[in-house]
Amino acid sequence: MNIARLLWRAARVCGHRPALALGERTVASYGEFAAAAAALAGGLAGMGARPGDRVAIVMKNGPDYMRALYACWHGGLVAVPVNAKLHAREIAYILDHAGVRAALATPDLAETTAAAARAVPHHPAVIVTGDTHWRRLAAHDPLDPVERADDDVAWLFYTSGTTGRPKGAMLTHRNLFAMTQGYLSDVDAVPDEATILHAAPMSHGSGLYNFMFVLRGALQAVPESGGFQPDEMFRLFRRHKQVALFAAPTMVRRLVDHAAATGADPAGLRTIVYGGGPMYVADCKAALAALGNRLVQIYGQGESPMTITVLTRAVHADTAHPRYEQRLASVGVAQSGIAIKIADARDHRVPQGEIGEVLVRGDAVMKGYWNDAAATARALKDGWLHTGDLGSLDEDGFLTLKDRSKDMIISGGSNIYPREIEEVLLTHAEVAEAAVVGRPHPEWGEEVMAFVVRRPGGKVGENELDALCLAHIARFKRPKVWRFVDALPKNNYGKVLKTELRKLAAEPRDG
Repeated sequence: MNIARLLWRAARVCGHRPALALGERTVASYGEFAAAAAALAGGLAGMGARPGDRVAIVMKNGPDYMRALYACWHGGLVAVPVNAKLHAREIAYILDHAGVRAALATPDLAETTAAAARAVPHHPAVIVTGDTHWRRLAAHDPLDPVERADDDVAWLFYTSGTTGRPKGAMLTHRNLFAMTQGYLSDVDAVPDEATILHAAPMSHGSGLYNFMFVLRGALQAVPESGGFQPDEMFRLFRRHKQVALFAAPTMVRRLVDHAAATGADPAGLRTIVYGGGPMYVADCKAALAALGNRLVQIYGQGESPMTITVLTRAVHADTAHPRYEQRLASVGVAQSGIAIKIADARDHRVPQGEIGEVLVRGDAVMKGYWNDAAATARALKDGWLHTGDLGSLDEDGFLTLKDRSKDMIISGGSNIYPREIEEVLLTHAEVAEAAVVGRPHPEWGEEVMAFVVRRPGGKVGENELDALCLAHIARFKRPKVWRFVDALPKNNYGKVLKTELRKLAAEPRDG
């Protein structure tokens, strides 16, 4: 079944309801949204796009993003959403690797996309929203959703590529339906008058969360800024009803800081689903105090999008539970339809509580990597997705992540997990951010190094933080080297780039 039928159904059941909004202003009903997607699908077919062809979407957040996605699926095409902040060379790699027929771009990204397309041997067409070509396609005779098999690819999700060339995870119509069902059964209800506010990039998690709201005939809103500004967020919380937001932990911290500084009221905000990086216990408690019981955590990967585990609103609020803090430090329990195994190097299940690689199985797991049989074979073995994450399961099935396998530090033969140290450092009132990496050591193999960002006005030094570590973790886990910095290097989604920190760690202390 074609995932586009969610929109097709909504247009018939509740076509009068508001579907798309820019800031506070509604720009399309569900009937209008579906008609626009069907017409654009007809236009793409008229220019030669056939079911299974790939179409890149190089666009900033906006209502046209949703029209472009559903036009692709209406026509049986494969949507290839591209991070709008990539360099033209990086975009060119994706256009070439995916073999896209066309790239849809917003005017602010037209020049970058055109440069990328010129660098690709087959020179895909570039269509800019609002230009003559786009208007001609959008005025085409409408196309009904093309029938697709459950295992046909719908979304080609390119990984961030921080450790090499990005890989295209093939997400099928079945995968996307499974993700949608998992959200509605485990993450959050979607009332008819709810709103999802797309402040995080629609090329990734926020865009993937469109389906649940289309299924319910709920509103998809994009901030007029096209991005994330805390003051604008609080204004839109007041304007729209029962707002849900997918946010990286860094975005949650900015909302908390804004509320603390201004007294802003989160009334109108229903749920913040956070993920995409570690939310430390201290930050989580601060968010609950500032924003109320509105938090839900999900853990997923592009290869199993948004779907591996969930830490529910109820668990966040259950302060009386004897293991409350341990649960808050976890990423929750497996979502419905997902199986988790913690495995050793031979893929054998390890005893409860022991650390191993997180393996995942279920209908949400990708079909494989586009044009990369070797990477697919490494990632998908015996039906299990090998996530590369290290973690452990407790007696109640709560998964606690330790680190990416590549981030684990081995010093003097002992395994050290940076997140454990980072959690301790962030309990200090003057520490805003902390990241721990290993750097080469001639005797121990690696030594622990901490990068610390002080809060404004903070003066905390390494002696005080060393004493804090000694009071909470084993002596051998303490950072041996400290570096106080103004900011941590991050990618476009707010994830700390430990690859960059390891490069900095290898430099001399005065470098």
